[in-house]
Amino acid sequence: MNYIKNIFKSFAYIIGSILILTLITTLLNYFDIINNKILNIINFIIPLFSLALGGYIIGKNSTKNGWLEGVKIGIIFVIIILILNLIFIHNINFKDLIFYCLLILSSIIGSIIGINKKEI
Repeated sequence: MNYIKNIFKSFAYIIGSILILTLITTLLNYFDIINNKILNIINFIIPLFSLALGGYIIGKNSTKNGWLEGVKIGIIFVIIILILNLIFIHNINFKDLIFYCLLILSSIIGSIIGINKKEI
Protein backbone atom coordinates (compact mmCIF):
# COMPACT_ATOMS: atom_id res chain seq x y z
CA MET A 1 0.00 0.00 0.00
CA ASN A 2 2.89 2.34 0.75
CA TYR A 3 4.32 1.69 -2.73
CA ILE A 4 1.08 2.75 -4.44
CA LYS A 5 1.00 5.85 -2.24
CA ASN A 6 4.53 6.73 -3.42
CA ILE A 7 3.51 6.27 -7.06
CA PHE A 8 0.49 8.55 -6.65
CA LYS A 9 2.66 11.09 -4.83
CA SER A 10 5.12 11.03 -7.71
CA PHE A 11 2.32 11.47 -10.26
CA ALA A 12 0.93 14.36 -8.21
CA TYR A 13 4.30 16.10 -8.46
CA ILE A 14 4.47 15.41 -12.21
CA ILE A 15 0.99 16.70 -12.96
CA GLY A 16 1.32 19.63 -10.56
CA SER A 17 4.60 20.81 -12.00
CA ILE A 18 3.30 20.47 -15.57
CA LEU A 19 0.22 22.54 -14.70
CA ILE A 20 2.14 25.25 -12.86
CA LEU A 21 4.88 25.57 -15.46
CA THR A 22 2.36 25.56 -18.30
CA LEU A 23 0.37 28.30 -16.57
CA ILE A 24 3.50 30.43 -16.19
CA THR A 25 4.43 29.81 -19.83
CA THR A 26 0.92 30.71 -20.97
CA LEU A 27 1.00 33.96 -19.03
CA LEU A 28 4.39 34.87 -20.48
CA ASN A 29 3.12 34.12 -23.97
CA TYR A 30 -0.11 36.05 -23.40
CA PHE A 31 1.77 39.21 -22.45
CA ASP A 32 4.19 38.73 -25.39
CA ILE A 33 7.24 38.35 -23.18
CA ILE A 34 8.52 35.25 -25.00
CA ASN A 35 8.53 34.52 -28.72
CA ASN A 36 7.49 31.33 -30.51
CA LYS A 37 10.97 29.78 -30.75
CA ILE A 38 11.51 30.04 -27.02
CA LEU A 39 7.95 28.84 -26.42
CA ASN A 40 8.62 25.67 -28.42
CA ILE A 41 11.78 25.00 -26.42
CA ILE A 42 9.97 25.58 -23.12
CA ASN A 43 7.14 23.27 -24.20
CA PHE A 44 9.77 20.61 -24.86
CA ILE A 45 11.54 21.11 -21.52
CA ILE A 46 8.49 21.23 -19.21
CA PRO A 47 7.54 17.51 -19.46
CA LEU A 48 11.19 16.47 -19.25
CA PHE A 49 11.67 18.49 -16.07
CA SER A 50 8.38 17.27 -14.60
CA LEU A 51 9.19 13.62 -15.17
CA ALA A 52 12.68 14.12 -13.74
CA LEU A 53 11.03 15.63 -10.65
CA GLY A 54 8.58 12.73 -10.40
CA GLY A 55 11.44 10.27 -10.84
CA TYR A 56 13.38 12.07 -8.12
CA ILE A 57 10.44 11.77 -5.72
CA ILE A 58 9.90 8.06 -6.41
CA GLY A 59 13.64 7.41 -6.22
CA LYS A 60 13.92 9.22 -2.90
CA ASN A 61 11.10 7.10 -1.46
CA SER A 62 12.30 3.74 -2.80
CA THR A 63 14.70 1.39 -1.07
CA LYS A 64 16.63 -0.02 -4.04
CA ASN A 65 16.77 -0.05 -7.85
CA GLY A 66 16.04 3.62 -8.40
CA TRP A 67 16.50 3.28 -12.15
CA LEU A 68 13.79 0.60 -12.26
CA GLU A 69 11.36 2.85 -10.39
CA GLY A 70 12.12 5.58 -12.91
CA VAL A 71 11.41 3.20 -15.77
CA LYS A 72 8.06 2.26 -14.21
CA ILE A 73 6.97 5.86 -13.67
CA GLY A 74 8.19 6.90 -17.11
CA ILE A 75 6.48 4.05 -18.93
CA ILE A 76 3.19 4.55 -17.07
CA PHE A 77 3.22 8.26 -17.92
CA VAL A 78 4.17 7.63 -21.56
CA ILE A 79 1.40 5.03 -21.93
CA ILE A 80 -1.14 7.54 -20.60
CA ILE A 81 0.12 10.24 -22.97
CA LEU A 82 0.22 7.75 -25.86
CA ILE A 83 -3.39 6.71 -25.28
CA LEU A 84 -4.52 10.34 -25.10
CA ASN A 85 -2.53 11.08 -28.25
CA LEU A 86 -4.19 8.22 -30.11
CA ILE A 87 -7.67 9.24 -28.94
CA PHE A 88 -7.46 12.94 -29.73
CA ILE A 89 -4.81 13.32 -32.45
CA HIS A 90 -5.02 9.86 -34.10
CA ASN A 91 -1.43 9.62 -35.32
CA ILE A 92 2.04 9.06 -33.98
CA ASN A 93 5.23 9.86 -35.85
CA PHE A 94 8.87 9.07 -35.28
CA LYS A 95 9.51 12.41 -33.57
CA ASP A 96 6.88 11.57 -30.95
CA LEU A 97 8.48 8.18 -30.26
CA ILE A 98 11.86 9.83 -29.70
CA PHE A 99 10.21 12.33 -27.33
CA TYR A 100 8.58 9.48 -25.39
CA CYS A 101 11.96 7.77 -25.06
CA LEU A 102 13.43 11.04 -23.76
CA LEU A 103 10.62 11.26 -21.21
CA ILE A 104 11.43 7.77 -19.93
CA LEU A 105 15.14 8.61 -19.84
CA SER A 106 14.40 11.80 -17.90
CA SER A 107 12.41 9.83 -15.36
CA ILE A 108 15.24 7.29 -15.01
CA ILE A 109 17.83 10.03 -14.43
CA GLY A 110 15.60 11.71 -11.86
CA SER A 111 15.07 8.48 -9.94
CA ILE A 112 18.79 7.66 -9.97
CA ILE A 113 19.54 11.09 -8.53
CA GLY A 114 16.71 10.69 -6.02
CA ILE A 115 17.90 7.36 -4.68
CA ASN A 116 21.47 8.68 -4.39
CA LYS A 117 20.32 11.78 -2.48
CA LYS A 118 18.27 9.71 -0.04
CA GLU A 119 19.12 10.16 3.61
CA ILE A 120 20.01 6.95 5.38
